[in-house]
Amino acid sequence: MEYLKHAILSIFILTSLSLPAFAQQSLSDAFNASYESENAGNLETAIEVLDSVYDAESYELNLRLGWLHYQKGDMDESIVYYKRSVDLKPYAIEPKLGLAYPYSSMAMWDEIIELYDKILETDPQNSLVNYRLGLIYYNRGQYERADGYIEKTVNLYPFDYDSLLLFAWNKLMMQRTREAKVLFEKVLLANPGDESAMNGLSLIQ
Repeated sequence: MEYLKHAILSIFILTSLSLPAFAQQSLSDAFNASYESENAGNLETAIEVLDSVYDAESYELNLRLGWLHYQKGDMDESIVYYKRSVDLKPYAIEPKLGLAYPYSSMAMWDEIIELYDKILETDPQNSLVNYRLGLIYYNRGQYERADGYIEKTVNLYPFDYDSLLLFAWNKLMMQRTREAKVLFEKVLLANPGDESAMNGLSLIQ
């Protein structure tokens, strides 16, 4: 009788230990099937297969569903899932960058600025976010405000074409022509014959 109890207990323990592995395998299979469907251009199936194993507390599922709904054009749904990812990992940068995609598609620029400001609280040297903030303020005509963000990006990547070009135009808009000229000339080193840089130089007398 005692032997039977031990045997039943052993089976119970082994079964219990194996359950997470089965659950993980199921999740792994769902992600794999989702990637395959996305690559085949079938976003609806890519979403459905993840919905079948959905767990509101899973950061990875929410992040992936945020991306898939964005790709599908369901911006409201994308925002919901990305926000859940942000709530689950408040210090993570990637869900905030993901959330910027649907925000951008919906021209929610104030929300994007708030989002990017939060990222910079965690990672002040983030070159992508500094560049994007500089670009947003440049497009708004807030050149003085844009300048610091672009400058930080150029300091981190002194020969980056996009950053140099934006910095040059921003300086020109601020009427700092001497600085703008130097920057446009650096752009031409990075991309000889660049039309935008040539146009900028033609405006400097």
